[in-house]
Amino acid sequence: MLKLRALRNTKKPTRSKRKSGNGATRKTAVEKKQPRSFAWVNRLLILLGVGVVLMALVKAAVVLHAIPVERIVVMGKLENTQTVALQDMVQPALVGGFLSADLQRIQAQLESLPWVYEASVRRQWPSALEIHVVEQLPIARWGEDGFLNHEGEVFHSTRATDPNSLPMLTGPLGSEQRLIAKYQVISEMLHPEGLTVDALAVDDRGQLRTTLVGGIAIDLGDEKLIERLERFVSLYRVGLVQRKADIRRVDMRYASGIAVAFNELPEVAGL
Repeated sequence: MLKLRALRNTKKPTRSKRKSGNGATRKTAVEKKQPRSFAWVNRLLILLGVGVVLMALVKAAVVLHAIPVERIVVMGKLENTQTVALQDMVQPALVGGFLSADLQRIQAQLESLPWVYEASVRRQWPSALEIHVVEQLPIARWGEDGFLNHEGEVFHSTRATDPNSLPMLTGPLGSEQRLIAKYQVISEMLHPEGLTVDALAVDDRGQLRTTLVGGIAIDLGDEKLIERLERFVSLYRVGLVQRKADIRRVDMRYASGIAVAFNELPEVAGL
């Protein structure tokens, strides 16, 4: 009896091992089985969302570009340029719509006009175009239909507010800026004496002559402009102002003193 019980006891552990072994095999098989992946669905949804956004942006861009320009506002002090002419000039560039308008091209077109010195163009939401114009500041006349601005640049126009009120400047081609600078110096130095420049000319040798309102001509030569003007002003105050109406020409090209020609005297008197 003892032997049988012993044999039975020895077999039990064997059965236990088999059971544990079979259980481990099943568990491993279950762990190796992976769930089905749906990552491609997420990618598809993202792509669809991006596509919808892009279509909305394209549609919005088309709508914005189709907005017409309903109003053109012109700003600036205009005396020789008509607002209507500026508005009519930019109309062809606005055919494509509010956002399609080429602002740089419009600016260049405006600045090509004779009396427009500078122009700036910008959009004013939702449908207006704002134009700011600075007109030319004519300092003097140049030739038959030309003018010189404050920088000595020539522009041509047959129309001006009051061209006869401007002095006439003449000289060789390329002398415009030097001549306008000398005109400004002469005007500033003679203005306190009540004298106004009516014309200023420089010849091919650089000899400068100015004619004042009233008819007095002053030969200033080609050098020492300020020194000669100071000498003229000093002598004008003490001896010439009383006979201002009789003076025909004053020559300042002498090293010291001046030569004056009077209307009633043919000869030149030295002072």
